[in-house]
Amino acid sequence: MDITDLSADALSAAIHSRDISCRELMAATLARISQFNPVHNAIVSLRDGDTLLREADAKDAQLANAGQASLGWMHGMPQAIKDIANSAGLPTTLGSPLMREFVAKEDGLMAQRMKAAGCIVIGKTNTPEFGLGSHTFNEVFGVTRNAYDPTKTAGGSSGGAAVALATRMLAVADGSDFMGSLRNPAAWNNVFGLRPSQGRVPMWPAQDVFVTQLGTEGPMGRSVKDVAMLLQVQAGYDARSPLSLNTGERFDGPLDGTLSGTGAQRPRIGWLGDLGGYLAMEPGILDVCEQGLARLAGIGCEVEPVAPNFAPDQAWDTWLVWRRWLVAGRIAPFLIDPKNRASIKPEALWEHDQAQGLTAAQTLAASTQRSAFLQKMLTLLERHDVLALPCAQVWPFDATERWPQRIAGRPMDTYHRWMEVVIYATLAGLPCISVPVGFDARGLPMGLQLIGQPQGDLGLLRLAHAYEQAAQDVLSVQPASARGGPAA
Repeated sequence: MDITDLSADALSAAIHSRDISCRELMAATLARISQFNPVHNAIVSLRDGDTLLREADAKDAQLANAGQASLGWMHGMPQAIKDIANSAGLPTTLGSPLMREFVAKEDGLMAQRMKAAGCIVIGKTNTPEFGLGSHTFNEVFGVTRNAYDPTKTAGGSSGGAAVALATRMLAVADGSDFMGSLRNPAAWNNVFGLRPSQGRVPMWPAQDVFVTQLGTEGPMGRSVKDVAMLLQVQAGYDARSPLSLNTGERFDGPLDGTLSGTGAQRPRIGWLGDLGGYLAMEPGILDVCEQGLARLAGIGCEVEPVAPNFAPDQAWDTWLVWRRWLVAGRIAPFLIDPKNRASIKPEALWEHDQAQGLTAAQTLAASTQRSAFLQKMLTLLERHDVLALPCAQVWPFDATERWPQRIAGRPMDTYHRWMEVVIYATLAGLPCISVPVGFDARGLPMGLQLIGQPQGDLGLLRLAHAYEQAAQDVLSVQPASARGGPAA
C-alpha cells in the first residue's frame, strides 16, 4: 500500500509512532502530485519540493528530540489551503486575475490553527473566481477536473480540495461553504464534507464580522474520523469573530457508540427529497440517495418522507437578497476602479449589479424571512433528528460548461439556481454533512446531505461515522488515479 492511501488519522498515528517519517510522507505526496495534478489541476501555487522536504526533516527532528513534543495531530502532514484563505508567503488569488500577484503577509486564522497543529503548507487548492459557482475554473489557474472523470467538473468552490483528497494528493483538506461549497464537491468526488454550525469555525481576516454569517470554513476528508479531527483543529472561539461559538465541545474523541435520537430510541431521518417536486432533479439522483437512506435504515434509523413546512419559493427569494447583498460587498472593492470590470467574470458582476437597487427595508425584510425560515426548520427538527436532501440537482457536468442551463427540461434562471438544494442548511445556520451514496451508470458520484440539530455537529459526525461503516461498497470505489491506474 502506498502511504498516501492511508487516512489522515492513520498517518498521524504512524508519524507519531515513528513508523513513517515526515520526509517519507512529504516525498510520497510530492510524487503523487507530480503524477496526477497535471491532469486534475487541484493543487496550485505549489512550493519548492526541496524546501518542503527540509521542512519535513525539521518536523522529524522535533519528534526525535526528547526535549521537544509533537505540535499536534497534523504534525508533518502536507496540507494545501483553499485559495480563498490566506497562508503567509503564498498567493491568495481568489481565482481572480486582479489578485494574481497578491501574496499574503500573514496566515488567516484557519491556516494559523492548522500550522499550530503541525501541518506543512505545500501550496493552495484551486477555487472558482471569488469562490462563486459550484464549478472550479478561473483565468489564473484554469479548470480543476473531477477525480472520477477528468472531462467533468469537480464542483466547487472547494473543488480543488475535494479532488486532491479523492486522488490521494492530500490526506485531509480545508474548504469553505456559502452555497454548498464543502458539500457539492465532496458529493461529486466521493468524499465527506462538513459545513459546520454557523460560528463553529471562525473566519479571520474578514471584512465584516456581524452580518456576513452565511459562509463558513470547514473540513473535508476521506473518512468521517478525519473530518472530525480536522474540525477539532479548526474550531473554537476567537474574540475577533464575536459570533463564534464558545462551547468547549471536542470532536477528537471516539465516534463509535449506540445511535440514539432526541427523545427516541432510534434516530429519525426526515427525507425531504425534491421538496415535493419543487426542485428540478436529473434522473437517478433521488434513486441513489434513497440507497443511502436504506443504509441509514439498516443501521437502525427510522427513515420517513417529510413534506417541507416552508414555502421553497419564498426561501429562494430570501436567499437571493442575502446572496446579492453579501456577495456585492465582496466584489465592490474591486470595482472602485471601473477598468477592473473587464477582468471580473460576468456571474460576479451580475451578483454585484443585482444588489445595487437593494434598499435597507428589503434587506431587513429578508432577515425577517430568514428568521421565520429557521423557525420552520426547527419545527421539522423537533420531529426528526436529521433532515436529508440530495447534495446536488445534477450529476457532474462537462468541465467546458460554465453552469447547467436546464435540469430535466426545466430552464435555470440564474447561474446558481441549479444549486438551490443546498441553501436550506446555510440559511438556518445548521450543521450539514455530505456523505457518499453511490454512482450513476457512467461511474459519476453523488452524495446525500444530512442536516443536524442546532450546534449538533458532534451528533451529526457520529451518525455519519455509523453510516460510513455501512457504505464501504461506495467508499471502496476509488478513482482510477487512486488505484494506481491512468490519470485520464
